Formats: sequence, structure tokens, C-alpha cells
Amino acid sequence: MLGTPDLEDFLTLANRDPVANVFALYRARTTSLEPRWLGGEMWGRFDNGRLVAACHVGANLVPIGCDVDDARAFAERALTRSRTCTTIVGPHEPVRAFWNAVAGTWGRPRDTRWMQPHLVISEDPQIAGDPLVRRTDRNDLSLVYPACVAMYSEEVGVSPEAGGTTDLYRARVTQLMTRGWSFARFEGGKLIFKAEVACATAEVAQIQGVWVPPERRGEGLAVRGMASVVRLVRKEIAPTVSLYVNEWNQPARRAYRRVGFKETQRFSTIMF
Repeated sequence: MLGTPDLEDFLTLANRDPVANVFALYRARTTSLEPRWLGGEMWGRFDNGRLVAACHVGANLVPIGCDVDDARAFAERALTRSRTCTTIVGPHEPVRAFWNAVAGTWGRPRDTRWMQPHLVISEDPQIAGDPLVRRTDRNDLSLVYPACVAMYSEEVGVSPEAGGTTDLYRARVTQLMTRGWSFARFEGGKLIFKAEVACATAEVAQIQGVWVPPERRGEGLAVRGMASVVRLVRKEIAPTVSLYVNEWNQPARRAYRRVGFKETQRFSTIMF
């Protein structure tokens, strides 16, 4: 298990692909790999004393800098303990290799999403944004929170309030708003577009939770809204913006292409 003394070596490893590894870099820099702050563990694999791969093991299990052999090695270690993660997510090949090694023991997942396009933009969009998209604040919580619950339930297939986790999820939504990582457009006292930054470094910000109410879809709100979000994020948070999207979500993929996002690789997500 890695700890604070391994931080610099870990950052060197993860910075080989700072876009794909933005979650891991963000977690490492905000926790210094201290387990009590990490809310889990960071495993490392070494070759002649050099850190060559890592794996974040918490609510999210995320391979970092892994090839197929690294992923299998981490899977062998994972099989020595009970499953604690609710999601396995990361680049497709190591996620697939990890899952193939643990599937017989960890049981049937609730959902698998194997070929999610990972998208990146490092310049301002060439299309006009929505001038009414802005950062949200605590005064917007009564409109933002229900939209976050609706988006999560639609995307993940289960409510984030299930199992008595309402307070925890509300705290997460509020935290993003406090950080200036929550963006929305309101019209007539209703939220009609939203998106958040899930994690960020000085170089990269990853977007999550892009959502338009079902009755307002097809009007171009997501395209113009995301164009504004990208500009705001690039100006004030990080110069490169990334996200990943379900392969089957063609409307979202078309919207991101219009904004200027380009596919760089494929991610996979396994949910329990």
C-alpha cells in the first residue's frame, strides 16, 4: 500500500497521462495518499524499486498507469479481501483485465459499460455559448439538488438517496457549489441545464453530471450550455477539459462533437 512517502513517485507515474488520470491526481494531491483522508487505499506495483503501476481502492476502484499484467496483479490482491468498491472505472483494457480476473468471485454487477468514449477539449469552442449559464451558489440549492438527483437516477439507474444517503449526497452537491464547480442555466424559476466539475488539477478538469430536463431536450441547450461551461472552466479552473460518455448516448456524443470535444481513448465502468 502506498502512503505519503510515495507521493512524488505516484505523481510522476500518474502524470504520464494527466488527462486520463485526473481523478487519481486530484485525489493524491488533496490527500497526500494518507489513507484516512483517501477513504481507502492506493496500491502500488514496483519493478526494481520503481513504481510502475497503481490502483485506487475505495468506493471507486481505478487502475492507474496499468497494462494488462498490472491489472491482473492488482486483481489477485483484490481477491484476498472482500469487495469494497461500488464502481470499477478507467481505461478499457486494464478494467477488462481486472474484471475478468475477479468476476467469478465478485458476482454479477448491476451494470457494465464497456466502451465509453473519453473526450477532451483544450481550446475554446468555435460555437457560441449560452450567456445565461453561470456558476451556482447555495441560494440555488433548491433547484440544483433535485436536478442532480434526477440526473444521477437516470444515468446510474438508482437514486443517490437510496439507503439513507440523502444527507451525504446533498453535502457533495453543496461542496461542488462552494468550490465554484457547479454550473447551470435557469429559466422561469426552473433549472434547464446543468453540469459540474467532478475533479480537477491545475492542468485538467473532468466534467460530470451534464443534464437537461427531458421536456427541454432537443433544443440545443446542452450544446450551448457546454460551450459556456468549457470556456468558464478553461479560463478559471484548468486549460484542458475532459469527460467520458456512454457509447450508446448518441445525442450527447453529437452535442460534445459540436462543442469541439475529441475522442482520445475508451473507458469502461462496472457498477455494483
